[in-house]
Amino acid sequence: MARVLLVGEIHEAGLARLRAAPGLETVQLAEERRAEIAEALAAADAVIVRTAPLPGEAILGAPRLRVIAKHGVGVDNIALSAATARGIPVTVTASANATSVAEFAFAQILALAKLSSKMDAAVRAGDWAARHRLVPIELAGKTLAIVGFGRIGRRVARRALAFEMRVVVHDPYVEEGAIAAAGCEPASSLEAALEAAAVVTLHCPLTAETRGLIDRSRLGRLRHGAFLVNTARGGIVDEAALAEALRAGRLAGAALDVTVREPLPADDPLLAVPNLLLSPHVAGVTAESARRMALEAADNVLAGLAGRLDPAVVVNGEVLR
Repeated sequence: MARVLLVGEIHEAGLARLRAAPGLETVQLAEERRAEIAEALAAADAVIVRTAPLPGEAILGAPRLRVIAKHGVGVDNIALSAATARGIPVTVTASANATSVAEFAFAQILALAKLSSKMDAAVRAGDWAARHRLVPIELAGKTLAIVGFGRIGRRVARRALAFEMRVVVHDPYVEEGAIAAAGCEPASSLEAALEAAAVVTLHCPLTAETRGLIDRSRLGRLRHGAFLVNTARGGIVDEAALAEALRAGRLAGAALDVTVREPLPADDPLLAVPNLLLSPHVAGVTAESARRMALEAADNVLAGLAGRLDPAVVVNGEVLR
């Protein structure tokens, strides 16, 4: 009997699909029990993982493992090189949560522009006069810089254009014609995009190339009073430099759904930074996307165990050759 390890909770629809498959058993492990992942993985034929790390030693120490299914699209928590060395396909759930992330990112842009958290706090504190001090901005006519123009970035662009924003895009892997066809303007460089923007939103994966991409120098390129939103991955933004820019008032606000350390410990300096909206890595999680991701991850496991994976969902496609 094949064993599927689930690291973290998934929607019941995905569980039901796995449990209905003949010759399959499922074993669940809470994401918080990370010290036990390697031992559990050693007895698994497949694994579905959300944000918990799958280190190389755990993958190399799992002789039965035949497929790794990511519940989502970011695979920076998976030791891809180890999986590839073992010939194990790593799958993603493609566009299952793209709409959810795009909506969340734009909701954070709106919350920053309209000072939503400050307005709420003022009313709760009985400070009705805050309405004379707190002055939100309109998004219409403002420039949004999108860094990364894949499934999510394109959806954010459509929402921004509907709000009558000017949209500039930096993505060295997307042709300028495709950016222009989407109603956006290709930026000549990342620096040019940052300098033009009233709001910057990040939608690129965390790779060796993008780690620390928004560093102190590039944060300094942002105009005074700009906003930054990161729903991509922690590590793309230099958090210390961002905190410094917010404390100094150079940036009007920022929103981070993702951070280098997750979950944030109680003593993390980010918790004391002003004008910073924090959320617990939930941009991609909605009632609808949770079901889609669970079903797609389950289907990827079943296809992987049967040797009939669609190459389009495999990030290390070389193992299929």
